[in-house]
Amino acid sequence: MQIGLVRLAAATAVAGLLAISSASAQNVSLRATLNGAQEVPAVTTAGNGTATFTFNPATRALEYEITYTGLSGPATGAHIHGPAAAGANAGVMVPFASPASPIRGTANLNEQQATELLAGRTYVNIHTAANGGGEIRGQITR
Repeated sequence: MQIGLVRLAAATAVAGLLAISSASAQNVSLRATLNGAQEVPAVTTAGNGTATFTFNPATRALEYEITYTGLSGPATGAHIHGPAAAGANAGVMVPFASPASPIRGTANLNEQQATELLAGRTYVNIHTAANGGGEIRGQITR
């Protein structure tokens, strides 16, 4: 009886480790390079930035880190927008609590937002007083 319980416990532990490993393997890495040329309409600016994302399709959790420099003034807003292909604008999908660089956080996406993110139909942009529609932008891709 004890041997059976030990085997059951061991099998359960292995299954749990495999599930954790499998969930980790599913994470998707995404990134964006932000600049004024990608804004719609384009903006002439010395500002630029990078954004990195880790998305877990099983939980639909999106971790992000966005850094930028050289803007015309302090950032007044920063968001993920979608759905929109490069060259098109869209509404805010994920607002960030603070636009100050670096922007770090986690968001839980709904099913539609997750689909748009993985299809490359989302972008991140940073707004300033001089460029209320956005000073730098980058399409989020794998």
